[in-house]
Amino acid sequence: MRLKMTNMKFINSRNLLMLLLAICSISEIQAQEIIQQDSVKKQEAPKSSYKRQKIDGVIATVGDYIVLDSDIDKNFLELAANGNSIENITRCQMLGKLLEERLYAHQALQDSIIVKDSEINSMMEEKIGIMLEQTRGTMDDLVKYYKKNSEEEFRTYFFEILKMNKLTSEMTNKIIDKVEITPEEVRTFFKGIKKEELPTFGDELEISQIVIKPQVTEAEKQKVRDRLNEFKKEIAAGSSFYSKAVLYSQDPGSKSNGGFMKVNRKTPLVKEFKDVAFSLDEGQISEPFETEYGFHIIFIEKIRGQDVDLRHILIAPKISEESMKEAKDEALMIRKKIIDGEISFAEAARSSSDETETKANGGALLNPKTLDSRFELTKLDAMLYGQVSNLKTGEVSLPFIDEPRSGGKVFKLMMVTNRIAAHPADYSTDYIKIKEFALKDKQIKEIAKWTTEKIKDTYIKINGEYRDCDFLYNWLKK
Repeated sequence: MRLKMTNMKFINSRNLLMLLLAICSISEIQAQEIIQQDSVKKQEAPKSSYKRQKIDGVIATVGDYIVLDSDIDKNFLELAANGNSIENITRCQMLGKLLEERLYAHQALQDSIIVKDSEINSMMEEKIGIMLEQTRGTMDDLVKYYKKNSEEEFRTYFFEILKMNKLTSEMTNKIIDKVEITPEEVRTFFKGIKKEELPTFGDELEISQIVIKPQVTEAEKQKVRDRLNEFKKEIAAGSSFYSKAVLYSQDPGSKSNGGFMKVNRKTPLVKEFKDVAFSLDEGQISEPFETEYGFHIIFIEKIRGQDVDLRHILIAPKISEESMKEAKDEALMIRKKIIDGEISFAEAARSSSDETETKANGGALLNPKTLDSRFELTKLDAMLYGQVSNLKTGEVSLPFIDEPRSGGKVFKLMMVTNRIAAHPADYSTDYIKIKEFALKDKQIKEIAKWTTEKIKDTYIKINGEYRDCDFLYNWLKK
């Protein structure tokens, strides 16, 4: 019986790109076949009673890569697990996406794009650590979940997935990195949008903040140093660094994996951590040292050229109730001065805020997604929304406790410096957003042009009922 293939063309180019960027595909490395045998004695059963059942097989080949039927199912599961709707996505559409990914990865190899194994191994360790932390499981649990026979088999499988995804990403970036857009192209793009099709932007805010960090006493810092020094002595005497990290480290990204990290000079870590890590020899344990996250000790397991395998333990000093009260009182005092007109919010941020990223800018926050000063109200995280949604323009919030990613607790004062009501896209007001849309549109067209040309020059084979799919691109080379 043939699969029912529905038309794929309802997905426009923008949606297709978003789909491509949103999903991290999980692909098997080779086709699998299971040979099932009747549960009767050999002498009692004729040879024809042995059943050969193909459970999974190759449905497509793109250059050096294959697609299995199960890859489609896994991508649907991944998409749904990430909270995306799969109701209107067909198997043909999903196959089209997988074909594109493999085309990019194959062409990356042809273009001699280099992806270092050390980089993939580092990425793999980080992702495994995150998965173990999120699921609170063990490596054996991961092996079973991915239906592998051993940790080695799972790591080989996961390595190949990450490498293909990295090649895909590098090739995609190579295609679109050269794409630029001029103000005239932005204007032409905007004029080409019908009035009734103009996007509507929701309520937006411009926000500033002042951050006051409670002071950690020198006595509390010394307690942590002493504790880490005690760990160091016990480890030198034969105790397990792995066990110490699992039991006591406060780094959520590595503690479940015994504090293990694979780092190099390009790994995004704070300077103090890198300085210590690259100053040690194999087998050496550092003295306790301080970063913005707390105090650490590092053990160097292996140095592999520019890469270092290490384990570390992080412990943050406790903040006393007295320090918390002093920080809150300071925040209240600053708020009173702003309300009384003694100082502006921006001036108070420059002189008193403990957050270096924003104080020089008068406390103004930058939206990390759009790189401008506006935040769409409905897309604010729950904590920030609760603090600013009811503030009038120029009103200063009461001090509230926040727990930043760097750890610990801080007090914050927030002020809405500007409110922009929901409105249809306007060229002058929303130029930055419109420019972003125009650039994406141009990148999509460049990707489509590149894909169309590379399909002609690449070995591609689609098997079975999937040859009836109505693909966006000419994969069947009709």
